[in-house]
Amino acid sequence: MSTIVRFFAAPDDKSASRVLRTGPRRVFESLPFGNFDPEEAVLEWESLLTDVSFEELIAAGEPHLIAGKDDDGPVVFAFSPLLCTALAEAGRSELKDAAAAWFLRQEGSRRVFNTELADLILSDVAALVRKARDQGRSVYCWVG
Repeated sequence: MSTIVRFFAAPDDKSASRVLRTGPRRVFESLPFGNFDPEEAVLEWESLLTDVSFEELIAAGEPHLIAGKDDDGPVVFAFSPLLCTALAEAGRSELKDAAAAWFLRQEGSRRVFNTELADLILSDVAALVRKARDQGRSVYCWVG
C-alpha cells in the first residue's frame, strides 16, 4: 500500500486541521513524498538532531496529532518546536549526517529510498521549516 505524505506550513493548528480530508495541496504549499512512515521519521530526525531519545519523544506524546485518528484514515500532526528549531538551525553537513543516520536506522525494514533521497527529504523539510519560521507559521504533516 502506498502512503502519501505532505509536509506543509500553516498559521496554526486549527488551520492545519482543516485539510484533514483533502490534504494541504489546494490550501497550502506542500512538499509531497511517499512510502515511508512520517511519524517515525520526524521522531528519528528529532532524536538525531537534538540527542533526545526516540523513547523520550514517544513518552512526551510526539508527534502531536492535531486531526484524524491514528488508524487507517488521514491524519495531520504538528512538528514539535524543538524539532523545528533543530531543523532551522542545522547546517548542511549536520543535515546530511542526520539523513545518513536516518537511512541506516531503517536497516531491517523495507527501505523504499536510498541515502540520496533521505538527504533530499531532510534538506527540503529543513528549508520548509526555515521558510515557515520566517513567515511566523508552524510545520505540519498530512498523511493520507
